[in-house]
Amino acid sequence: MTAETITPPPPMTAERPIGPALSRGWRRRCPACGKGKLLTGYLKVADHCPACGAEMFHQRADDGPAYLTILLVGHIMAVALHIVWSAFRPAPIVMALTFSIGVVLLALYLLPRIKGAFIGLQWSRKMHGFSDKLPD
Repeated sequence: MTAETITPPPPMTAERPIGPALSRGWRRRCPACGKGKLLTGYLKVADHCPACGAEMFHQRADDGPAYLTILLVGHIMAVALHIVWSAFRPAPIVMALTFSIGVVLLALYLLPRIKGAFIGLQWSRKMHGFSDKLPD
């Protein structure tokens, strides 16, 4: 036997940086590797990452992304509505139609991204079963 230096693997308790995990989740990518798709459909989370094999089935995003999406869309559109009304005074039907379409499109755009960020947050903080199942 030779006397070689064996470096142990990093401990599972090592910190996972929150910034990259949130960014990868926002882009709907695996928070562990950033390469595999996080979502298989519009909002359905993949059971495993196709690139690194990280398990994602135990995520618990639940209603948080929907609540945050409603909060953000409501605040963004309320400010926009006030600015448009103050500056242009369009007909009420025009405002109702354009802002209704805007609310729907903005919510549809934000919801999967916010869900991905929620899952990235859970992964980085080792919540809901992410602690021992994924490599650091």
